[in-house]
Amino acid sequence: MTDQQPELFAAVDALLAAVDDGSVLPTPAERVRLREAAGLTEAAVAQVLGVRVPSIQAWEAGRAEPRGERLQAYRRLLEGLAARYPAPAAARPVPAPTQPTETTPAATGAPGASAGPAATSAPEVSSPAASARPEESTGPAVADGPAAIGVPGASASPAATARPAASAGPGASASPSATAGPAASTGPAAIGVPGASASPAATARPAASAGPAASASPAASAASSAATAPAATAAASVPPAAATVPAASVPPAATTVPAASAAPPAATAPAASAPPAATTAPAASVPMDSAGVDFTSAGPGSADRGSAVHHPAVHHPAVHHPAVHHPAVHHPVDRRGADRRSQAGLRARAQHADRTKAAAAVAPRFAHGPLAVVDADQDGRAVAYCVGGLVLDVPAASLPALVQWALTEAALGAPRLNPHGRDADPLLVLTPAACERYGLPTRLSQEERLAGRIPDDHRAVRQLQRADWQLTRRGLGPWARIYRPAQGGRRQCVQLCVPSWDALDARVWHGAADLAPAELARLLGTYAQRVTTPCGSTAVTGLELMTALHPPTRASEPGADGRRHSEHNPGSLGTQPVDCAPCEAPDGHPLLADLPRFHQRGPAEMLLEEAYDWARPLTDAECLRPYVVGIDVNLAFGAAANGAVVGLGAPVHVREPAFDPKLPGSWLVDLSHVDLSRVRVGKEWTRLEAELLPSPFTPKGERPDGPAWYATPTVAYAVELGYDVAPLEAWVRPDNGRYLDAWYKRLRDAYVATMADLGVTGDLPPEEFLAAMDGCKQRDEQMAIVLAAIKATVKGGIGKLRERPRGGGWKPGRPWPALARPTWRPDIRATVISRARTNMHRKILALAAATDRYPVAILSDCAVYAADGETPLHVLPYTEDGRTVPGSFRLGVSPGMVKHEGTQTTLWAEGVREEHGDDLNLARYIKDGRVTAVDGGE
Repeated sequence: MTDQQPELFAAVDALLAAVDDGSVLPTPAERVRLREAAGLTEAAVAQVLGVRVPSIQAWEAGRAEPRGERLQAYRRLLEGLAARYPAPAAARPVPAPTQPTETTPAATGAPGASAGPAATSAPEVSSPAASARPEESTGPAVADGPAAIGVPGASASPAATARPAASAGPGASASPSATAGPAASTGPAAIGVPGASASPAATARPAASAGPAASASPAASAASSAATAPAATAAASVPPAAATVPAASVPPAATTVPAASAAPPAATAPAASAPPAATTAPAASVPMDSAGVDFTSAGPGSADRGSAVHHPAVHHPAVHHPAVHHPAVHHPVDRRGADRRSQAGLRARAQHADRTKAAAAVAPRFAHGPLAVVDADQDGRAVAYCVGGLVLDVPAASLPALVQWALTEAALGAPRLNPHGRDADPLLVLTPAACERYGLPTRLSQEERLAGRIPDDHRAVRQLQRADWQLTRRGLGPWARIYRPAQGGRRQCVQLCVPSWDALDARVWHGAADLAPAELARLLGTYAQRVTTPCGSTAVTGLELMTALHPPTRASEPGADGRRHSEHNPGSLGTQPVDCAPCEAPDGHPLLADLPRFHQRGPAEMLLEEAYDWARPLTDAECLRPYVVGIDVNLAFGAAANGAVVGLGAPVHVREPAFDPKLPGSWLVDLSHVDLSRVRVGKEWTRLEAELLPSPFTPKGERPDGPAWYATPTVAYAVELGYDVAPLEAWVRPDNGRYLDAWYKRLRDAYVATMADLGVTGDLPPEEFLAAMDGCKQRDEQMAIVLAAIKATVKGGIGKLRERPRGGGWKPGRPWPALARPTWRPDIRATVISRARTNMHRKILALAAATDRYPVAILSDCAVYAADGETPLHVLPYTEDGRTVPGSFRLGVSPGMVKHEGTQTTLWAEGVREEHGDDLNLARYIKDGRVTAVDGGE
């Protein structure tokens, strides 16, 4: 039996600590009530069950029912919710406390906290079943607030009502009127963020039912005022058979990050009470970092919280929780950018936070985030900086021990992005001090840099081998993968990143390697949470993201013997590479080994789909305009990947086929008859000045002069322009699909969320958008680096689909390592680039037909126009209601829309062309006006 069904159940168990299977599903209304009672979003449930949000909506509306494994998992989810959140009529009465005990401020564990004369605590009842681990609670209720763990400054709003589910540990003080229920209280104040306060606009939620498997819901982020107020912590009445829950405490060495917002210190919660059958829990104001990550999910006390919740269906090895440190790291915030964030931008960040919380709830073993930056002080004491400001002591004394720590006590990693995929491996980023601490060189020698690794006889490598750890073929280099064979279906693998060994390419990460450990953890953590955990260059990570979203295999349905086996996952590229068509093969490919040594293939022999690199001289009328303005398409290759139908299997060769625009492939066809002076724009034939336009069929913009190989989108665009096509032959792929859609959507969300962090949201009018874009990268330099990395992931991931041979020893006609990958697919790359180029040309035609404006230069995703003003508003006509030419360029933050790339004077344009020749592409240098070495665009 494979691990799909157990893993699917384990995801639900981790979220809800579900109980045994039942037989029928509740009514649709009850399904909605249970989900809302737990504070779960539809997206969170959909992510756990591996379905889309509309499926959850249909199940809750009664329009459809889940089937197969989804039915069993959904029923398990609902029964777990029903056990934790019973209907009010089914609520059991809670016995009153019998032995109230007076407490002092010192007993609460929060400095400055005081209790009224009548403040009482729950009676302490001992039980033989009490857990031997002081940091773990196995009782029916769990108290998880600042009063329980001794965090200074935590306070509750006066308007917050008490949640009677809070259980008090030894020494915790309580309000005399607070009643105890069988539920667990969690929230910002519950995990030790100083100043975390409950909102006055607290909303009610049914209390959780008691049980040994009780655990905190991921969405239950609000702590009750009775459990969080410094002046009066919650009382809990414990049934006689219940074990005493000891108060969680932070080690003496722990420090906390200053709270983003805190209630006034003098504000204390009054004694609050609630009837046993109708309990309420106020919503707390949750401190968030710029990545949209709740500090409560990985803040002080998270280690205690992770171990305090008992999950009977998921086995966790005993974990030591070291002292937790939170250095006060200042993240600069530009108030102008913050003021520009609209409700749409805030909603986008809130949705991202929901996904983050849901992921953390699905996999509690990843409570400390996807990665840690390991540093060491002068005394050799190692610490790990995690996402959200969390800092952990690292007890490991050697590199093998560090790897083992990352897989166990560190609670690092990220949940899978697809139900059929695998969880992301923990990533350890080693600073130079950490390298020295664990016996690694702080810098690579020239020989090691050329080899990309340290020698195999290095002491650190031998230590790993003696501890039965293995390295991949790339060895111990800037990006290393250390693993053991999987045991019990659990993967044992840790990624290492060494920035001082040039792991972070300065062309992409822009000085990230020089950041302080806490800042580097924030930067890489944001990228990991929004895109995926980096596992190499941005190009490698982009390719790995495709596989993570579309795993090659899945578990089959049970056979006659009840066993499952691995089978091909529909919509993926599979486990085996497929040969490309001969026309798609780059020079030197084994398919071309029989060609003469110095043979140069022409357009009729090879597929040449590349991005634009075209320029022309300015006309006399354009020279009279004072400026040249560049506009740049956002995430152009990503937008082109969206909706692209690409081949999934091997190509099939056909002769004289009828062209099918829905069939991906490569077509040998003559497009020289397409005349750009008369084309169909939209649904109307339009006359244009063809000499001022590039051809859409070639990268250099030259008109084709005979048959040539083109990808399907290029030929389809010729048909769209109103011309017939007659292919001579083709290599087509009947097995096809929209493989890149999920990849695009994840990167799009990451891009838009990061732009929102920089103060640029999606609903700004053109003038405000241009103002917000001006200097946005200076508002938060770390988020600007994340933005650059996201863009490089898009571009590099597409380019990696046709990776060329690297390194010495390779000879033309011989295979190179990349050919062994199922993701080596030059046809997919050609399709995306073809769509990007034709998308650009389509918008250029629409603008030319409406305004008689023509570009003077195009480089990949940047077009330059002569203009009467300095901004894109002098190129793109906008009406008073904010509309522009349909089908043309639009200013905005979304992929496919455009932004201002740069402006120079017309005198500058003519001067550099005169100095460097007419072939100079103005789009390459429009940004800052400096003519430098040629780059690749985008």
